[in-house]
Amino acid sequence: MKGARVREYFRPIAMTERVPGALPLAGGGQWFAQVEVLTRQGGRVVAVSELPGEVRDRLSGPRGDFGGLGMDRVRLMGILNVTPDSFSDGGLFLRPEAAVMQARVMSGAAEIIDVGGESTRPGAVEVSVADEVARTVPVIAALREGGLEGPISIDTRKAAVAEAALAAGASWVNDVTALRFDPAMAGVVARSGAPVVLMHSVADPQTMQDDPRYDDVLLDVYDALAERVAVAEAAGIAREKIAIDPGIGFGKTLAHNLTLLRGLTLFHDLGLPVLLGASRKRFIGTIGAEAEAAKRVPGSLAVALWGAAQGAQMIRVHDVAETRQALRLWQAAQTGDNP
Repeated sequence: MKGARVREYFRPIAMTERVPGALPLAGGGQWFAQVEVLTRQGGRVVAVSELPGEVRDRLSGPRGDFGGLGMDRVRLMGILNVTPDSFSDGGLFLRPEAAVMQARVMSGAAEIIDVGGESTRPGAVEVSVADEVARTVPVIAALREGGLEGPISIDTRKAAVAEAALAAGASWVNDVTALRFDPAMAGVVARSGAPVVLMHSVADPQTMQDDPRYDDVLLDVYDALAERVAVAEAAGIAREKIAIDPGIGFGKTLAHNLTLLRGLTLFHDLGLPVLLGASRKRFIGTIGAEAEAAKRVPGSLAVALWGAAQGAQMIRVHDVAETRQALRLWQAAQTGDNP
């Protein structure tokens, strides 16, 4: 009896310039001419011409619009934490008027505003639904009443919070547990028709950094996200309404984070938009020798540019104006044009 077929994973090797035979990476501005074919036993590098047609199409095909935004170029998601205890800016925007002012400032450089009322930093305790709604819904409503037309994302793992935020004018749901925390979340998202970002995480914020372990972090995270996408589709969420996030820093060591960043293009094999959120995180401070989160802007910019070079369609950041400027210069150097 023949053995079971070995599962293969396909990681395109991103390039900034087109060479003969190269294909566009996920329909964006990057290219790939070779692919690392990975298995649980090892890997090999092949030319794109050696791939099955459906794999080439999945890796190179353009991603459809997501939440009204084209995915043919990098989009910035600005972080708006209306919390007292977020790791980087806790308390700064807890008052609704401060939060609204910050959102308006960010909207000049960010296409998406991501509003969160519960810190999910390592060690954070759970916030009640009532408190989370009280923190986020007035801000979202005020932004809509003030004329903000772009996408507003509600960063929550709770169905009741998502439902209230969507009713107030939020247009996306960003769930750090990929619909895992609250069994009702998938139904809320499906009924609303809102796009959803499914992020990989393990356990909960209080325990996720307690010695996280993986057999192969890159392939394990990929498999976990593929499973959560299947759960979302089974719940009635259309595939074109789903984006994925590998969850840098959520139940990962420094080495895990670096492995995921190096292998980021693997997640294009799911055929969905990829969001990268690494702004100001601890591993940046460790490598960059900066203990204060607010001073990790240079390191955050470096990671954001790496993500853009790997074809990530969305990048979630605190420092939107600085990241936008860096992206403009990176794109100008790459294309020779003023973007």
